[in-house]
Amino acid sequence: MSKAPVLDLLLHDLSLAAPSGFAIGLHIRYVSPLIMVNTYPDAWQEVYTAKVYGLRDPTLAWGLSHTGTRRWSQIGLPDPFGILPEAAGFGLVHGMIASIGPMSSRTIAGAARADREFTDEEMDHIHRVVQRMHDLSEPPARLSKPQVDALKCIADGDRHAAAAARLGISESAFKARLTSARHKLMARTTAEAVQRAREYGLI
Repeated sequence: MSKAPVLDLLLHDLSLAAPSGFAIGLHIRYVSPLIMVNTYPDAWQEVYTAKVYGLRDPTLAWGLSHTGTRRWSQIGLPDPFGILPEAAGFGLVHGMIASIGPMSSRTIAGAARADREFTDEEMDHIHRVVQRMHDLSEPPARLSKPQVDALKCIADGDRHAAAAARLGISESAFKARLTSARHKLMARTTAEAVQRAREYGLI
């Protein structure tokens, strides 16, 4: 069974715990996350992207250099660009960061609310949700040979019928291999599955 429905439930749980929005990057490798979800206000996301705040954000810097949880107000890192005060103008007044996993595959989540600081209990809850998401979305170490063969056919540009003929199987069997590969890679589309398999060195 695909893990995606479970992740969707956990994302819903995270949205309830972060009234002003959240951003989570799962298994950040070579700067890019395996999965990225951001529910902060669109206007703030546009400002954040336009000003390249990802390279200057003290909360992200804390998440990259520590594991655990911390309120934004307690990070203790310089914010020379005034990112946190600017975020407050978009309703992200109080926030926390949760950081999990090794540097080679770090998961970092930020959560915000407008009314008050997060309590210790709320931070623990968010940390548990993020930990579960991190564990569920761990990239596979390998794919089965049938899955690899099917993805390679698609990567080579074959259509389903041609790929099935090439592998000597029915088209429905070929589609089943693609479906199992997508589930294992937690990809929503075959193109995404091929891309992830390449990134992980699986094909």
